[in-house]
Amino acid sequence: MAQAADRTVFVVDDDAAALDSLVMLLRSDGLNPSGFSSAIEFLDVLRPDARGCIISDVRMPGMDGVELVRALKERHCLMPVILITGHADVTVAVQAMKAGAAEFVQKPFESELILRLVRACLEENDDAVDASSRRLRVLRRIESLTAREHQVLGLIMEGASNKLIASSLDISPRTVEIYRANVMSKMRADSLSDLIRMTLAAGAA
Repeated sequence: MAQAADRTVFVVDDDAAALDSLVMLLRSDGLNPSGFSSAIEFLDVLRPDARGCIISDVRMPGMDGVELVRALKERHCLMPVILITGHADVTVAVQAMKAGAAEFVQKPFESELILRLVRACLEENDDAVDASSRRLRVLRRIESLTAREHQVLGLIMEGASNKLIASSLDISPRTVEIYRANVMSKMRADSLSDLIRMTLAAGAA
């Protein structure tokens, strides 16, 4: 699990007073905030491997909060976004959630609410990063398979028996066993169910 110091709460708001206030609140709770006065400024310095969460005002000149959420999705950013608005607008709230915002909060809000939402989003980001890392590990293992081992894995995922795999690939059942053992070893699978589960979870079947 990532430590608080490894994760940043990025705050984006063109209102300097609101930005400073939120940054101070987060820092007082032991979090690691970083403030930006525009969405463009934030995107310009955002690293692909950044961890944490994002709090953004909805109404900002240039790129607004909903557009920021869409831009982050295009970059495959895993960090949840909390959008804050001073205006009760159901249409914008719906747009924000459809775009992928994690939360939509209306001003004025209780400090405790924001802190609770931030901590939940940090945990969500940890889970997403861990799941993404697991998927990449499995995909790398699949990439290490030879063309024939890849064929065998594909047939295993279809539920084919060794006999059927041998018939499909025009090889002996004994050769299938060797390929199957290689697949299990390279995929680091402890059992057939483990192999199937990890391959499905990685979206590779």
